[in-house]
Amino acid sequence: MPFISLFIPNLDGGGAERVMLHLAEGFAKRGFDVDLVVAQAEGAYLSKIPDTIRLVNLDAKSPVILFKTLALKQYLKQEQPAFLISTLDIFSSATWAKRLAGVNTQVVMCVQTNLSQQFQDRHAMLMQKIKWAVVQRFYPWADAIVTASEGVARDIEQHAKISMQQMTVSHYPVVTADFSEKAQEAIADPWFADDQPPVLLGVGRIVKQKSFATLIQAFARVRQCCPARLMILGDVDPREPGVKPELEGLIKKFGLQDDVLFLGFVENPYAYMARANVFVLSSIYEGFGNVVAEAIAAGTPVVSTDCESGPAEILNKGQYGELVPVGDHEAMANAIVATLNQPMDTQVLKVRSQAFTIDCIVHQYLDVLNGLQAIQRPTAGAI
Repeated sequence: MPFISLFIPNLDGGGAERVMLHLAEGFAKRGFDVDLVVAQAEGAYLSKIPDTIRLVNLDAKSPVILFKTLALKQYLKQEQPAFLISTLDIFSSATWAKRLAGVNTQVVMCVQTNLSQQFQDRHAMLMQKIKWAVVQRFYPWADAIVTASEGVARDIEQHAKISMQQMTVSHYPVVTADFSEKAQEAIADPWFADDQPPVLLGVGRIVKQKSFATLIQAFARVRQCCPARLMILGDVDPREPGVKPELEGLIKKFGLQDDVLFLGFVENPYAYMARANVFVLSSIYEGFGNVVAEAIAAGTPVVSTDCESGPAEILNKGQYGELVPVGDHEAMANAIVATLNQPMDTQVLKVRSQAFTIDCIVHQYLDVLNGLQAIQRPTAGAI
């Protein structure tokens, strides 16, 4: 069988990192030799790599972009995997490394976030233009481009002039084989006792993008009409250390100190999702919004911002959950109250989540790889 490598900067506890780990697991389960290649071996998911996957640490020094590209070139020259799937790779290190190594490895660029929103969130106008110029110039060097949602693909088409026909949409593989088992794990938290108020749940890194301020303001309005509590799971991003103090100030302003809880990074968020009364995504933007898919897999009703991009695709334009405008805490509060009063049927949500199983998404990626193999070796059989 062909040898598949997956390339990512590190294994921090974010959605993109979890996706690559799930893909690696899915490929390995189907009998492929799999390398998980990281620029730097760090992050919360390092301990989650199964024995069936080989971790390759490029140990890239600063400047990371230069040294990870050179180290990846050396890896490709030595190992020559049939395919390299790369993500969080704005400067296209994977395609540069392939050219420098002079190998036949087929490179798949995987874009998992809304780039225009990400660039706008993090960079001044000049740097935004530079990054889009890089994407427009070098992403077409890849043998295939896979996006996490149709919204991400449309964004690339609009800003980088890469047509939708050059991209394949494949959602996040979030529903694992042991998902139900993890969702049923016990939680020793008094908030989930039968006689306690409903719990609203938010999950994500404590960053501006997730707009937990909108969620807290919505929760304050919910509390005016019914008892409830708010729990937030996720690490503080060291690049945005000021976000959590701002949220804590907002909580104090509304007198919610006893009813809002930050739990930090949690290894098994699914157990919390399964016990929450409503899952709320308050993001300004997403690439896909994997936590929304995970929440419905746990059977939990969802209220989400109709952000670019992903949640509307997961919820099928509101069929499987409430969608509200970005930043509108009043609309969010109203949707939360309505959902508490009339929650969606758990089984309907779980059936919808089957579109996001690892087996389903790995099959989609294998279709992409089979297409590349057919182009490169017309007489070869399917992988």
